[in-house]
Amino acid sequence: MADQIWIGAILITALVLFVVDRWRYDFVAMGALFAAYIVGLIPKQEVFAGFGNAAVITVAAVLVISHALWRSGVVDSMASSVKKVGDRVWLQMIVLTGLTTFVSAFISNTGAMAIMIPVALQLSRNGAGHASLMLMPMAFGSLLGGTITMIGTPPNIIISDIRASHGAEPFGIFDFTPVGLSVAVAGLVVMWLTAHWLVPRSKSRDTSNSPYDVSAYLTELYLPAGSSLVGQTLFEFESQIKDPFVVVALKRGKQMISGPPRYQRLKAEDVLIVKADTETLQQIIDLTKFELNAEEELDTRFLISDEIKVIEGIVGHDSRLIGRSAADLRLRHRFGVNVLAVAREGQPLKPSLSNVRFKPGDVLLLQGDAEVLNDVFNRFGCFPLAQRSLRLGSKRKLLLPLAIFATAIGLSAFNFLSVPVAFAMAAGVMVLANVIPIRELYEHIEWPIIVLLAATIPLGGALERSGAADTLAHAALAISQGSPDFVALSLLLVVTMLLSNVINNAAAAVLMAPIGISMADTLGASMDPFLMAVALGAALPFLTPIGHQSNILVMGPGGYRFADYWRLGLPLSIVMTVIAVIMISLTWPMYG
Repeated sequence: MADQIWIGAILITALVLFVVDRWRYDFVAMGALFAAYIVGLIPKQEVFAGFGNAAVITVAAVLVISHALWRSGVVDSMASSVKKVGDRVWLQMIVLTGLTTFVSAFISNTGAMAIMIPVALQLSRNGAGHASLMLMPMAFGSLLGGTITMIGTPPNIIISDIRASHGAEPFGIFDFTPVGLSVAVAGLVVMWLTAHWLVPRSKSRDTSNSPYDVSAYLTELYLPAGSSLVGQTLFEFESQIKDPFVVVALKRGKQMISGPPRYQRLKAEDVLIVKADTETLQQIIDLTKFELNAEEELDTRFLISDEIKVIEGIVGHDSRLIGRSAADLRLRHRFGVNVLAVAREGQPLKPSLSNVRFKPGDVLLLQGDAEVLNDVFNRFGCFPLAQRSLRLGSKRKLLLPLAIFATAIGLSAFNFLSVPVAFAMAAGVMVLANVIPIRELYEHIEWPIIVLLAATIPLGGALERSGAADTLAHAALAISQGSPDFVALSLLLVVTMLLSNVINNAAAAVLMAPIGISMADTLGASMDPFLMAVALGAALPFLTPIGHQSNILVMGPGGYRFADYWRLGLPLSIVMTVIAVIMISLTWPMYG
């Protein structure tokens, strides 16, 4: 009983910290792992055993392959065809959600959304519809797609490995398909029929080109001859001003320098185009003797040139920007990048942005050298929303990664190789074939997910060994006592689904699987339907934006608030529960 109390206290504390989100989930998971070891719940030889677990290797390999397919333009070639569907918003939503669902069955949900969001925004800007009508169904579609195959989402990979650890064969790559495909098709139909009424509309993403009114804060400042600033650098000029502002361009005669570097020296009769509020502007004029050169608002064409671009990007769920400000990061000093605007839940924030602390889902408007901006997005875990040219590539570049990927699927589907070996080998072959450069091999693995999995797998074992899983299983069965067995299955699925809305879905799968197995043992039933219920429940968090990366990614571009997700997510969750329980019962009988 003492062990059960200890593991309960550790897991409850970890769950609270996951929800509070004060520290990143991989750090919390490692803390829980060490706490369990200290109190004797995990043997010393198993503390780091999770890092060698087959599920962890498979997830890492799938992430590498997903990036290789993304990089080669395989998915972009499909996305380009979406632009041919015309301006009818309902038809656009059907095509976009359907394609996102299909792609997410084979590559990571986040990777699919990173490709498809810019396509949706471009269609919205060119057509007559709202991006907000399409983005939430697309995010939910990416979650539905992940349920179709074993490699579609980490919970499926974890559940397959847990099944193997309990004396059965691991699930095959398409063992999830009968249930997952049924759920995905039913979910798409529900969204197509109800999204028009249930998805909130945001005016921030209508047919305009930007949600930001940057031009309202652009002003021309003229530097007269004889000024003490002549000959000084922009850095020296900026250092004299207490409040933050941005120099977005410099006009010198007929020459226009967008995003001028801080070492640029000022000359007489230069005109600076600055972004500042009225108080800061007055301070600049009072301290430097610059002269106000224009009263009207300026056109945002001054922001860009052949080399300097303005690109929107979403702050990802694991971004290094979270909790930090532009002033903390010194983006202009280190990278020559200006933060022109920040939108949160579809609404632009105040013009003075240097001390705004970024949150997941924020949309940033950044100005800088195009190549530098790409590096900044990659470095800090952001997803660009620029209307970029698609990576269509040559036919050979498209076919080679597809052939490697299809071979890995075939070898694992027909049991010539195990899934971890097949996909790890496929990732290696893609590197050898230069589909993905070796320098990028480890850059696009989501290491926080890997650490989370490696830390929670031993915790799941401790939950089972301590008897806590049996205790929770008996409590769940007591609630459903006297009811048909499918009620217990439904209860497990619903609890897992609710849990995955507040913590990482991989952690939800690891923690709920032992309880599902204990429920099956108590009933004398097969563990397979219970494991399938856990897999589906963990993969379908529709109620909150924090439930999955895909939900976070659309929050800013769609202009959604936290409470908007349940409007479509709650009825979808109810329908998915009913369909899932029916299909699990038909495909994976409890007895026999």
